[in-house]
Amino acid sequence: MENSDTVEIVYRYEGGDFTPQARPASAQEALQRLDAGNQTFADLFSGQGKRAGASRRVIPIDPHDLGLRNDEGDTHKQRPFAAVLGCADARVPIELIFNEGPNDLFVVRVAGNTLGDDVRGSLSYALEHLSDSLKLVVVLGHSGCGAVSAAVDSFLDPGAYLSLATNHSVRSVVDRLSVVVLAAARRLEAAYGNAVRRHPRYREALIETAVITNAALSAHTLQSEIGTSSAVRVGYGVYNLNDRQIWAPRHDSTAVNGLAAPPQDRQGFLDFGKAVLGSERIRAIVES
Repeated sequence: MENSDTVEIVYRYEGGDFTPQARPASAQEALQRLDAGNQTFADLFSGQGKRAGASRRVIPIDPHDLGLRNDEGDTHKQRPFAAVLGCADARVPIELIFNEGPNDLFVVRVAGNTLGDDVRGSLSYALEHLSDSLKLVVVLGHSGCGAVSAAVDSFLDPGAYLSLATNHSVRSVVDRLSVVVLAAARRLEAAYGNAVRRHPRYREALIETAVITNAALSAHTLQSEIGTSSAVRVGYGVYNLNDRQIWAPRHDSTAVNGLAAPPQDRQGFLDFGKAVLGSERIRAIVES
């Protein structure tokens, strides 16, 4: 008898005739597919111990995407419908949490999902060479990010930054995140007063506020660089390690679940900041 706590995620190649899943025709369809995939992934684990039998999700594999069928004899082509800039954190397996298989996503991973030159170069390659299939770029942070935490700790204890003085590789990551940490700190103080700095969970609140701010700001930057004349759009979100779902407060909506489009201007970011600090997630930390 199968254990009721068993969860199976199966990537299956069955051979024979195969009809691949249609690629999204627009950025909105791509975003909806990623949101649906993440919800499917999260739901697999939401009822553990309550179901009779195992929970199973089968992801069919297109043989072309593994090079198993290639009548022309050439290497099979890339055809991702979305590019994802995610953190290098091993707890955030991008394809898995979006319920996707090989050749569906063009994934770039770097500590803190920051926009360095190498990241920009990789995303530029995708935009220039994979335009037939690519519809969406996503910046995905995650809760408890180690890179953001390091930047927060340097902000809270500037003396600790001295240890990074000769560690240029780590220092460059922390430096890129310092602006969003400062912005997050100012927003927290504006919303909750200077006393928030003495709250026992202030560091946690600052980390989580900076994580989502970093994702939204990077998404805004990429959309500005891509331009509105392109059909490719950019979204952002934060993967919550505890419940495996995407969280993204909006500047123009009360919704917080699933990926979102970034703010477009100063007022949009002001509204975004209010939405973040007024969200149940941040309030639960600061008001505890």
